[in-house]
Amino acid sequence: MPIVIDGGRVPKLLALKWRARPERPASKQTDYIRIALINNMPDSALEDTEIQFYELLDAAAGDIPISLKLFSLPELPRSDVGQRHLNNFYFDINELLNGRFDGVIMTGTEPRQPNLRDEPYWPALTKVLDWAETNTASTVLSCLAAHAGVLHSDGIPRHRLGDKQFGVFEYKKVRDHALTAGGENAMRIPHSRWNEVRADALDSCGYEALVQSEQAGVDLFVKKKRESLFVHFQGHPEYGTRTLLKEYRRDIKRFLRGERETYPNMPRGYFDATATKLLSDFMDKVTANPREELLTEFPETAVTSRLQETWQASAASVYRKWLQYLISRKAETSSLSSMTPVVR
Repeated sequence: MPIVIDGGRVPKLLALKWRARPERPASKQTDYIRIALINNMPDSALEDTEIQFYELLDAAAGDIPISLKLFSLPELPRSDVGQRHLNNFYFDINELLNGRFDGVIMTGTEPRQPNLRDEPYWPALTKVLDWAETNTASTVLSCLAAHAGVLHSDGIPRHRLGDKQFGVFEYKKVRDHALTAGGENAMRIPHSRWNEVRADALDSCGYEALVQSEQAGVDLFVKKKRESLFVHFQGHPEYGTRTLLKEYRRDIKRFLRGERETYPNMPRGYFDATATKLLSDFMDKVTANPREELLTEFPETAVTSRLQETWQASAASVYRKWLQYLISRKAETSSLSSMTPVVR
């Protein structure tokens, strides 16, 4: 069943790629699982992120009807082009805060301050987190949003890593939970981050780590906060097949332009041997005499043809179970409402 975009404001790439339906039939509004996507990614990734989550929810939903509404936090730095996109297709955050949704998905963004509390959007972000505790059945926080969530509610700090946690990492289930029930005991999850929150700190504050990696630490962890189950990913299960490649190319461009001192490491567990050789040869060539124009020789087409989808099935499985959780909570709420006596 296709996902419908609440309010009829369908971004152009979604309309072209997926023929996303603009709005749900008014007579069947209660049939839909209502989800708010709070997309805080930088301008360059806004539309890619819309597509990634649309594809993931579409793969997870099956016959579950979903209504999706788009929001973004105010005070995030935006170009004129990015702001126009928000004005055309996104809704004001106050509409979110004055309503209720079955589920919320909130992305991170590229951090600019060492302390997240110093980010200009921090007050708006914490207001959304507080609202979600009593106005959603479950809230998904991705990457930086997960770090912000545990910092705000439990004071858990994030820790700077020695190098970027970048690539696709193998995770094993370490605890039984409805979100990981059935299926395989291992899953692969893409990561792209410079910071982490640690298992011992999460455990001491009542969080349940569901999957863990020897190389990359905790990824999926949960905690019930008032009425909402908060689901945290340090990684990006929503990523598309080419997303890490695009980020790697972006980081190489920053190196060639002198915006970073070191050549970026390749994402781990992502390229096969042939692609690795092509990219190593390119690195040897451009590091000898870095110039931005050399980026035209980046072997993107050859590498892209060798990429494989290795995490999408696991990601869809987790999100399918999340949607089923939302359905069960929606049914409970509806049943309780029908049992409430009428006062005359």
